[in-house]
Amino acid sequence: MTFGEQVDQATAHAILDRSLERGVNFIDTAEMYAVPAKRETYGATETILGNWFAARPGARQKLVLATKVAGPARGMDWIRGGSPDLTVQDILSACDDSLRRLQTDVIDLYQIHWPVRHVPAFGSIYFEPKKLKPCSAIEQQLEALQRLVQAGKVRAVGLSNETPYGLGEFIRLAESAGLPRVATVQNPYCLISRAVDNGLDEVMHHHQVSLLAYSPLGFGLLTGKYDAIGLNDPEQRPGRMALYDSMKAQRWGRAEALDAARLYNALAREHGLTPAQLALAFCYRRWTVASTIIGVTSVAQLDEDLNAWGTELSPELLKAVDAIRWQHRDPAQ
Repeated sequence: MTFGEQVDQATAHAILDRSLERGVNFIDTAEMYAVPAKRETYGATETILGNWFAARPGARQKLVLATKVAGPARGMDWIRGGSPDLTVQDILSACDDSLRRLQTDVIDLYQIHWPVRHVPAFGSIYFEPKKLKPCSAIEQQLEALQRLVQAGKVRAVGLSNETPYGLGEFIRLAESAGLPRVATVQNPYCLISRAVDNGLDEVMHHHQVSLLAYSPLGFGLLTGKYDAIGLNDPEQRPGRMALYDSMKAQRWGRAEALDAARLYNALAREHGLTPAQLALAFCYRRWTVASTIIGVTSVAQLDEDLNAWGTELSPELLKAVDAIRWQHRDPAQ
C-alpha cells in the first residue's frame, strides 16, 4: 500500500524483484491503495503491480496474489460515488477493474476490505446498534463472490477487518447455501494490537480460517524509529506516522500506543534483538498466523524484515511480553 505514494514505480519494482529473489510468494494489495487513501492515488498500487507482472514474464505464476474490494464509503466519494453500501454489482465491477489494473486473468484471494454492516473498525471501540442501516446482506456478498469464483476470476475468498460474529456468519451462511467458504481473515495483529486473541482466534480455530496479520510492526511504532523523537518531529519525519497527519489521527497515533511500543522495543534490546525482530518473530510464531503483511518502502527494509524469520523467542522473553500486555492491553486496537 506504500506503492504509488511513498514509493515510486521504479523503487516498487526493485522491492518486488528482491521479494521474489528471496522466496516471498504472497502479495497483498487493494483497490483503494495507495495509502493514505485519496482520489489521485486510487488504484495506483494495483497498477504498479500490474506493470511489474507485465515486465516480468513468469512472475505472476510464482505468487499468490490477493487484493480487496473496498467496503462502504468512509469519506471516500471517489469510490463508487461514496456509496454507503456494497452491492452485488459493486463487487463484480470492482473485481473486473482490479483484474485490469493488475494485468492478470485471476485473483488468487479476493477479500472484502471492511464489513458492509456497521462494526467498530479501524480503532473504533464500540458497537452501536443505533448506527445500523439497511445494507446488502452477507448472503448477497457471498453470491457475488460465488459468481466470480464460477467465472474463474477468483480462486478463494477472504474477509478483512472482520469481527468474530461476522466471520461466524459468513461461514454459517456459506455452508448452509453452498456458497464460497471464507479462507482467511486479514486483521491487524501485533504486540500493541492483539484483539484477535480476544475471541476471533477461537472462531478461526474451530472453522479452520487463517489469519493474514497486517501491521505486524504497528505502523512502524514497533521498529523503534519513533522511540526518541515521537510522532511529531518536524525535521526527521521517518515514516508514515510522522509524514501524514491523517495517520496520527488513527489508532496507531495514540500516545498510549507509542508508550507501549517503547516498552516492547526496550524489551527487545534487553534480549539482544532489534525491535523489529521481536515484533515480527512474535507474529511468525503465533499458531493463528498464515502470513504477515509488511509495507516496506525500500529494499533495505524488506531485507531486515525477511531476516527476522527464524528468530527464536525464549520462554522468559514471551513471559515478559505478556506482562507488558497485562498492564497495557491493546492500545492500538
